[in-house]
Amino acid sequence: MSDEKPEARIQVIDRAATLLDVISRYSTPVKLKVLSADAGLHPSTAYRILHSLIDNRFVERSGDGTYRLGQRLLQLSNRIHSDIELRAVAMPYMTKLRDQLGETINLTIREGDAVVYYDKATPNRMMHVNQIIGSRAPLHVTGVGKLMLGKGGEKEIESYAQRTNLPAYTRNTFTSLPTLTNECLASVERGYALDNEEAEIGVGCIGVLIYDHTNQPVAGLSLSAPIERRRDEWIEDLKLAGEAISEQLGYRPLQSVEE
Repeated sequence: MSDEKPEARIQVIDRAATLLDVISRYSTPVKLKVLSADAGLHPSTAYRILHSLIDNRFVERSGDGTYRLGQRLLQLSNRIHSDIELRAVAMPYMTKLRDQLGETINLTIREGDAVVYYDKATPNRMMHVNQIIGSRAPLHVTGVGKLMLGKGGEKEIESYAQRTNLPAYTRNTFTSLPTLTNECLASVERGYALDNEEAEIGVGCIGVLIYDHTNQPVAGLSLSAPIERRRDEWIEDLKLAGEAISEQLGYRPLQSVEE
């Protein structure tokens, strides 16, 4: 016989999960009496848990006393589906770029004041840049990050600089607001950004943005290579791949109207 004991369960979390499951079974908001009966809970217990879920926006209570799933839960669900779609759409283009150019291709997303390396396609060669999935880098030291800042305009860049103080990572890092602003806005104008050993000496990057059906940037596509191997002619390849991924995600560039 095994001496292993079953993992201890946290009763209130189990009960909260049960209540969420019960709510999800109904197409219309549900009364407390029905919820507590279906969940096998005393009404007072169900009431306390439901109101904790309301405080955290997982559940909403209508004026007539009925309950439905909250916006936060729906947002998390949409985020999962969006993330799965982003990876699925981007990876074929990433592997094609990797095979064509022989360098590391990264998929990044923004979280606060940093970009997070979300996925990658690495080449089968001894010397290559290896970005760790899940690692983070400040916006002002990456090509994609500078594009994201630039899309927010001068006020966004200034606010970022005030929050972070623009720490230097190498001698090439942009550490003054005027030069960072000029670089970010110019990068947006030309549709790509470079990282010229700004995060790490010896490493250069090319970055472009990926847009979705809301016409807003949702991710970044970048190439990382030893600086001596990076080629300007690769910029167009990255831009075309970013445009193709964006189109599959529903992005439609706004058409200018001629007078």
